[in-house]
Amino acid sequence: MTAPDSKAKSQSPLRVLRYLPFLLFLALCALLLEGLLLDGAYRPSALIGKPVPPFSLPVLGDDERVASTEDLPAGPSLLNVWATWCPSCDAEHPYLMQLAARGIPIVGLNYKDKDRLALAWLEDKGDPYRFNIVDQRGVFALDLGVYGAPETYLIDADGIIRHRHAGPMSEAIWQESFAPLLRTAQESAR
Repeated sequence: MTAPDSKAKSQSPLRVLRYLPFLLFLALCALLLEGLLLDGAYRPSALIGKPVPPFSLPVLGDDERVASTEDLPAGPSLLNVWATWCPSCDAEHPYLMQLAARGIPIVGLNYKDKDRLALAWLEDKGDPYRFNIVDQRGVFALDLGVYGAPETYLIDADGIIRHRHAGPMSEAIWQESFAPLLRTAQESAR
């Protein structure tokens, strides 16, 4: 081996290291681009296909009653996470009233809220819920994997979570995501 050949071979690992910052920059750009292209409303849930986590929580407006998973409706239903401090919950509320008027059973999860404010809010805007679970500390919401309010879960007749939507419910979201799954859940319950 000649002297220039051995010098070139000893520098080749150093050449690769010279490009390492550029390669790391490209990898970071690819990750950021992927994040920009993702649907911001889509947040996967680890509980899809699993039972609603067990809970034992007070019922809003009934100091003597405690609800648990056994109190969920017998057939397919929705579990809606809401709060009075949540502007998106206010925006989605009229649509929840429409769903309740269509006979869709909805259970509310009043999230990190004050009971008196929640009761006044429901009195003023209407109450689409069969009952409301009070989760002032957010422990049950944490078990569900809640990112914030509003979030809506479709629960089948066996208490299995079939779908989750983070953000306000609308007719478009209902028709695209919930209605087909609800029909399937209702057919399975028969």
